[in-house]
Amino acid sequence: MIRRKAGVLPPRRRRPYTLFAIEMKPRPEIVALAEEIHSRINQLAVPNAVSFRAIRREFSRRIAHASPQSVVQLALRLLTRHSDLLRAFSYEIVSHHRLAFEQLTADDLLKLGEGIHSWSTVDCFAMYLSGPMWARGRISDKAIKAWARSQDRWWRRAALVNTVALSRGGNAQDFIRVSRICTLLVDDRDDMVVKALSWALREAAKKHPQLVRRFLAEHQETLAARVRREVNNKLTTGLKTPRRRTKNL
Repeated sequence: MIRRKAGVLPPRRRRPYTLFAIEMKPRPEIVALAEEIHSRINQLAVPNAVSFRAIRREFSRRIAHASPQSVVQLALRLLTRHSDLLRAFSYEIVSHHRLAFEQLTADDLLKLGEGIHSWSTVDCFAMYLSGPMWARGRISDKAIKAWARSQDRWWRRAALVNTVALSRGGNAQDFIRVSRICTLLVDDRDDMVVKALSWALREAAKKHPQLVRRFLAEHQETLAARVRREVNNKLTTGLKTPRRRTKNL
């Protein structure tokens, strides 16, 4: 009889998986592992990126041979704690498990995105999961446009943050897709959306400065002042907010 080490999810099978993580009730070992992660994160005296990632890497090693289905179930289980840290943890463990990320379905993605409620949760979701999936053609442009038209400010922000993954690829054709999402939100004055639009255009400006200049010119009358200022700063100085020169007294 094969004994399973405590706190380790069952190994992945060799046959292909279709993820049904949303519908299936998590197994006891998944619940136990989620509780262990929760306990470890809570024990951090001063949570920071270094200590957080050390724990995440440890658990990523422990679930390296788990099935994609089990990894997504673990991520969903962590979300039930309604903790921003555990939400980030759940997104990272899926992103860093190659098969789980490769087999993540659109339905799984939307379930993982339920409850995004702040700039940090949105950005983590978009940077680790939805943005890379869109860049690889696994989410349609139509779906991202629907996010941009959402009544929920956080899904509108997610639509813009998704463009960062496309812009970093450096493909000029991808800027067309980026600009379409940005155009849908040029007149949105929600602060979280305005800041995301500035980020999206500043990221695009790194590889496509002329295209971004053209976009600014075309939408000069509708873009928020913050967007115009920060993106122009990026284009002219390389910085979002350049330091002011002080006069010698």
